[in-house]
Amino acid sequence: EWESAIRVGVLDCGEEENYETCKEYGIHYYPTFRYFKAFTKQFTTGENYKGADRELQTVRQMMIDFLQNHSQELRPPACPPLDPVSSSDITSLFDKNSRHYTAVVFESNNSYVGREVILDLIQYENIVVKRALNFDKPFLEKLGITSVPSCYLIHPNGSHGLINILKPLRSFFSSYLKSLPGVRKKLLLPLQLPARENKEERTEIKVWKEFDKSKLYMADLESGLHYLLRVELATHKTLEGAELKTFKDFVTVSAKLFPGRQPVVKLLETLQEWLVSLPLDKIPYDAILDLVNNKMRISGIFLSKKVQWVGCQGSRPELRGYTCSLWKLFHILTVQAALRPKALINTGLEDNPQIVLQIMRRYIHHFFGCKACAQHFEEMAKDSMDSVKTFDEAVLWLWEKHNVVNNRLAGDLTEDPKFPKVQWPTPDICPACHEEIKGLHSWNEAQVLQFMKYHYNSENILYKYTESQTDPSETEQGDAREVKDKSLLKKPSGNRENKIQDKENMLDSESKVLDKLNANHGPVKDSGRSAVESVNLKEMKQAVSFLGIGFSNIDMSLCVILYVASSLFLMIMYFFFRMRSKRWKVKYYRSSV
Repeated sequence: EWESAIRVGVLDCGEEENYETCKEYGIHYYPTFRYFKAFTKQFTTGENYKGADRELQTVRQMMIDFLQNHSQELRPPACPPLDPVSSSDITSLFDKNSRHYTAVVFESNNSYVGREVILDLIQYENIVVKRALNFDKPFLEKLGITSVPSCYLIHPNGSHGLINILKPLRSFFSSYLKSLPGVRKKLLLPLQLPARENKEERTEIKVWKEFDKSKLYMADLESGLHYLLRVELATHKTLEGAELKTFKDFVTVSAKLFPGRQPVVKLLETLQEWLVSLPLDKIPYDAILDLVNNKMRISGIFLSKKVQWVGCQGSRPELRGYTCSLWKLFHILTVQAALRPKALINTGLEDNPQIVLQIMRRYIHHFFGCKACAQHFEEMAKDSMDSVKTFDEAVLWLWEKHNVVNNRLAGDLTEDPKFPKVQWPTPDICPACHEEIKGLHSWNEAQVLQFMKYHYNSENILYKYTESQTDPSETEQGDAREVKDKSLLKKPSGNRENKIQDKENMLDSESKVLDKLNANHGPVKDSGRSAVESVNLKEMKQAVSFLGIGFSNIDMSLCVILYVASSLFLMIMYFFFRMRSKRWKVKYYRSSV
């Protein structure tokens, strides 16, 4: 009913078609409220909501404040005056004929009831609503007003009196005034909104994917990485300080521990090496996205851009999905750290049983979209994370806290009715995890740890529904390629092949980052690298580009090999014929008489 004064719109930043818009407007957390003033001609990202909480009543009151603080000359024409009127203004209305009713809501200075009722009635004709404060006590006594909020009604014939309402609430006042004789809703022209495209035509039909709940699906994990790297991270135009450190550590741990397909692992390894090779104080997100999207055409790296939830699919599009996959990802990382403790050697993150948990804590604090969720996780971490002393304890800590979250969200609006929040693992998939002591349920933590190490091991991951890494449009519809995909899993020692031929592309990527930083942010503070080195980097990149123009890395390598081989062949032939010539001269030599 306030639409003619302030319009409310909703944009889902989880929808792929809205990624760029949400990035452009700098949306970091959900829900985010932005206000845009009427008649704004220049581009603006809006004014941020600064309420004490996100309760509906608080948001509604902030909308009123925003309207009231709007400059008078640019206020929407349909927006009525929201400032209080004086006692003399009210008295002047008494005993005078008018074409409409006038209702005056008397209230305290911090009350919003009067302004809410004013906005509730703006689409109704034959009535005007005003508000007055309870400062003039004698005037209130004269009108018979003993408590606030109260509503005083002046009829069109000039008669007036206090309205007797059972409860002094906004809904009671508004309902009474709308029911007065002659008060009716105005016939308004429909608002001219942008034409909506037919969503049914452009939205592909989501087919339910059957899955085994005792298994993990690589499609969930890769979809989660895609969303993390291309959507959630995109809300930060530049990474610097604690955010950059958190992202570097996350990529390092993922590159070493994530049991993914080789092209995805190589992408993480390449990203990690690239971040380490750029000792900068800040890095633009666009440079990270270029590498994730493989704009440098480095061979053998790939991460699907298609979201394909399987074990994390919800009964409705807005349920489960990314949050489910993020939990699975960090469970896998804690388990892999426990199974392969030497994987993090020489990263600077070794010998710390809490390292995966600490990175998860920092990631959720800096990047995770749900701010309320981040606050709850931070409270849990402050309470008990320091007690974790071994990698096995880290696995159990995250399992325990995940169950705490499940218990808190059981019955919440965010709960998927098809997948209720229960304590996990359930007895049907891990009977040994559950015990009864004196009739009360108890967890066998030794069995839980054993189950976690089995469930989140690479051997328990299925590759059904994962996207082909040779043809992005093709999806796998069964386990036919499982054997092939498992052969692509990351080996413990890591794969270091093809690194040399990709150095030129990495060099090109580093140079582009410097170019972007200089263009967007002016001179960049460079830790550990002098300006001369930056210039040399660009010169090297230009040399590589010049020599390799029109050729791939393999072409250039073959040219060098053929050049060296032909040179050796010519040298061998030269010495062969030279030696043969000498022997011929000795054999046929005749001394003169």
